[in-house]
Amino acid sequence: MASPVTVEQFAIGQSARRLEDPRLLQGFGRYSDDVALPRTAHGVVVRSPHAHARLRSLDAAAARDAPGVLAVLTGADLAADGVGDLPTDAGRKRADGTPAPGTPRPALARERVRHVGDPVAFVVAETATQAADAAALLVVDYGPLAAVAATAEATRPGAARVWEAAADNVAFVWEAGAAAAVTQAFASAAHVTRLDFLVSRVAAAPLEPRAAVGEYDHRTGRYTLHTGVQMPHGVRTLLAEQIFRVPLTAVRVVTADVGGSFGMRNGVYPELVLVLWAARRLGRPVKWTSDRREAFVSDEHGRDNVSTVELALDADGRFRGLRVAITLNVGAYLTPRSAGPGTNNVGGVAGVYTTPAIHVRTTGVYTHTTPTGPYRGAGRPEATYAIERVIDVAARELGIDPVALRRRNLIPASAMPFRTGLVFTYDCGDFARGMELALARADHAGFEKRRVEARRRGALRGLGVANAIEVAGGPYTAVNPDTAALRVNPDGSVVVLAGSTSMGQGNETAFAQIVADRLGVSPDRIQVLWGDSDALGAGRGNGGSGALTVGGSAVARAADKVVERGRRIAAHLLEAAFEDVVLRDGRFTVVGTDRGLAFTAVARAAYQARQLPPDLEPGFGETAVFTPPAVTFPNGCQVCEVEIDEATGALRIVRHTVVDDVGRMVNPMLVKGQIHGGVVQGLGQGLLEVLAYEPGTGQLLSGSFMDYALPRADDVPFFEVDSHEVPTGVNPLGAKGVGEAGTVGALPALMNAVNDALAPLGVRHLDMPLTAERVWRAIQEAR
Repeated sequence: MASPVTVEQFAIGQSARRLEDPRLLQGFGRYSDDVALPRTAHGVVVRSPHAHARLRSLDAAAARDAPGVLAVLTGADLAADGVGDLPTDAGRKRADGTPAPGTPRPALARERVRHVGDPVAFVVAETATQAADAAALLVVDYGPLAAVAATAEATRPGAARVWEAAADNVAFVWEAGAAAAVTQAFASAAHVTRLDFLVSRVAAAPLEPRAAVGEYDHRTGRYTLHTGVQMPHGVRTLLAEQIFRVPLTAVRVVTADVGGSFGMRNGVYPELVLVLWAARRLGRPVKWTSDRREAFVSDEHGRDNVSTVELALDADGRFRGLRVAITLNVGAYLTPRSAGPGTNNVGGVAGVYTTPAIHVRTTGVYTHTTPTGPYRGAGRPEATYAIERVIDVAARELGIDPVALRRRNLIPASAMPFRTGLVFTYDCGDFARGMELALARADHAGFEKRRVEARRRGALRGLGVANAIEVAGGPYTAVNPDTAALRVNPDGSVVVLAGSTSMGQGNETAFAQIVADRLGVSPDRIQVLWGDSDALGAGRGNGGSGALTVGGSAVARAADKVVERGRRIAAHLLEAAFEDVVLRDGRFTVVGTDRGLAFTAVARAAYQARQLPPDLEPGFGETAVFTPPAVTFPNGCQVCEVEIDEATGALRIVRHTVVDDVGRMVNPMLVKGQIHGGVVQGLGQGLLEVLAYEPGTGQLLSGSFMDYALPRADDVPFFEVDSHEVPTGVNPLGAKGVGEAGTVGALPALMNAVNDALAPLGVRHLDMPLTAERVWRAIQEAR
């Protein structure tokens, strides 16, 4: 049996093992599908097989008569019961300033379907098998219509309309930056590099499929939803205010263990509404669990944009202006999450460079495809890809080494805080040091010898560098700041109620480390809870790499308040001045003396009124709210080295190096785990992944794992990961965030490496995914 972990081994900065792992590895996790309530019925969603069609009629007679069927619910039933539509993004504007066209989205479609997988009916039965059998008996008469799926095709004349109110299929237009200054910079530039590129559409594909269990209590009129979501309090608000139109007290959302999200579990989906509505109608709990094929057409997709980037340089190779035009495919509906990847995080296109004038224009377009939303990085990898890829192309056009061109334009550490040419002001960072560390660890100096040696073997070798920077834990949390509560029990054990949820990244361990470090309590006496909207009045949830920077800071602040309360109690018991009492090593002591009390003794006294100062009520708990005053900027450098078989186009990543500055690390092992996972997701998109639609029909061609390729262990090398800590002053932990850092840099580093390998053949640019066939064709065309 392993020895207990000491407080010192669990302090901030230690690579403590995850507390949650023994429970999860032994099968004791409680995921959404594990929720088993008495008399639970099971639901199956009937979905449109067409990308665009009229709903002529729906015959449910045979389905309703099937064994075990309790209800067959349709869009007409939904409307009759007064259930509201799913939220849309009403704040977006088109180029002329008019509001974005409305995209009403009921949980079950009425009159028209707009993508393959659009829900049209909900069948509820005693068992999931009976519900599935009955769903197959439903007869839906569709009137197929023309469809458009490709991003580049959406705005072309004659393209099928997704919404009548948007004849050009433009959902919104968003701009940022100094357009006039950029125009002037380009007019006076000695050299301009222009690159058209695409970022493919991908699936989040978490280990755990989406699932939900809905309850309705007819005695109290209260809804309870058990489901894995990133932001339980946010989902509660949307369900209460926009869907069911009831007070917040009438809705409870409970999230327990979650097997991955990556941004996808970030809002209200139709199925969440359906299980609650069906539970209300039937008077019993209703469960729905997605299967894998269903997930491909119902889970929000990620990425999918077509862009143009232009870089203006002076005669000395200094960046003078940058212009980016993004066409973002939002899919069939404009959700509150659709525009974010193309608007909230594009400030990262400035990179770590001194470019004085930058302008970005994002055009969101409708297509007959599954709606898109945030996916690990949510616009950050796309922004970094734009700047880092165009730098490599410009370097080759100018005959300058790509690393040298970067060095020439890096923001120096002495310039901090630095206001970029687009949106952001970086508070701290030493970008040059991070890049040099990564280059040294990757043996950049010896690369040309390795390239020559590979060429002798008939292989093409390439090296790509990407300096990544991203925004994390931003001030948008002022709308929903993060909250944490600490309750110290009379025996000195601690319960932490966190407003941040965990999607599997180890928050339970990180939050416990913060508490152990501040209170001197051993980890086996700390319990971390999250995900219940009833437990805390508000909570930020999880997203934007802010669980630790914002949620962890709330935990730290609550712990500090507990310490202050404990000092007051200890000072009273020890008959000492409050200012003279400190907490050190789990003991409240009077400075300069040997007098003191154990933390557990103070905890016990806290619940005995006669032992407390007159102005203190019994109890030993505190609640804290933390809203960051500014964003943080995790950054780093990734170096990818690849080798290509010229005869077959087969690509192998032979080396991948990462040096990241994520601020102060609470747990370096958790940081490495996050970086490893993020890197694999970035490399996976570049190498293999693409959700491909048939152009004329909008049918998803890669709608199962038979056709959609996820990266496997043998697709990637062992990573070399190092850290370069530059703590931020934005939060009390000094942390910057790490959840998306690996993905942001991996994609551009890989793409630069492959294009570097192909460049001697005359290939200027090859888009993702870098399948063997695509690489082979590029080689043949170059010849």
